[in-house]
Amino acid sequence: MFKIVEKEFLSENVARLVIEAPYIAKSRKAGHFIILRIDENGERIPLTIADADTEKGTITLYVQRVGVSSHKLCAMNAGDKLAGVVGPLGTATHIAKVGTILCAGGGVGVAPLFPIVQAMKKAGNRVITVIAARSKELIILEEEMREYSDELIIMTDDGSKGTKGLITHGMEEVILREKIDEAMVIGPTIMMKHAALTTKKYNIPTQASLNTIMVDGTGMCGACRVTVGGKTEFVCVDGPEFDAHQVNFDEMMNRLNTYKKKESKCYREYLEE
Repeated sequence: MFKIVEKEFLSENVARLVIEAPYIAKSRKAGHFIILRIDENGERIPLTIADADTEKGTITLYVQRVGVSSHKLCAMNAGDKLAGVVGPLGTATHIAKVGTILCAGGGVGVAPLFPIVQAMKKAGNRVITVIAARSKELIILEEEMREYSDELIIMTDDGSKGTKGLITHGMEEVILREKIDEAMVIGPTIMMKHAALTTKKYNIPTQASLNTIMVDGTGMCGACRVTVGGKTEFVCVDGPEFDAHQVNFDEMMNRLNTYKKKESKCYREYLEE
C-alpha cells in the first residue's frame, strides 16, 4: 500500500499528490511515469512523475479530474492509501547540453514538463519556458518553472494572466527573436500538434511527450500504440517522448476518442450515484 502524505488542489480540477514510494523516488528520472490503482478493482492510471524527494522517499503527481478514476483519486486525502503504484516506467528524457531549449507546456501538461525544465537547466542549457492555460486560475507551477527557467512566458486564452493568445503565439515570438536549438512540448494532443507544426516551420528539432490510452505499461497490450514516421511505436516502452515532427497526431486523437462515449456515460452514472 502506498500512502498519500500530502494533497492540495491547485485549481478546481487539478490536484497535487505526494505519495510514499521510496524505491521509485530513488530511481526516477525526468520523463518517467508511474501507473497506479486506487483500489483492488480500480483501473490502471498512468501519471508522469513531476518531482521526487529521495530523502523523504516520496514522489509528486499532478492529477486532472476528468473521469471516474481521476475523480476518485482527487477525492482521496493525506493518510489514505493506494492499492498499487508501479514505476518508474517509460524511457527517460535524453538530457544533454545543447544550447538554448524552448519548453512549452499547456494545461496540466506543465506538470510533466517541470522535471524536464529542471534537468535541462541543471545540464547547463539556456531554458526558455512557455506555459499556457485557458485562464489565470488554471496556470500551475509558475514559481517552480520560473526558478529553473532563464525566461518564463505565460499565455492565457482570455488574457487574464501574462499575454493573451495561444501557446504557439508565445513560442513563435521566441523563435523569431533568437536561435532555438531544441524544443520540448507537452500538453493536450491538439496543442502538441500545432506546437510541432510551428517548430517544424523553422526546422527546430522537437520532442513531444505523448499521453495515450494505456493499460499494462510494459508494451504487451498495445493500447498505447502510435504511428511515428510511418512506424508503430508503443508509448509506454518506446516513449513517452518522440520526434514531434514524425508523430501522426490525427491518428492519435482518433484513438483517444475511442471510448469517449462510454467514459462520459460512466462518469454521469458515477455522479448520479
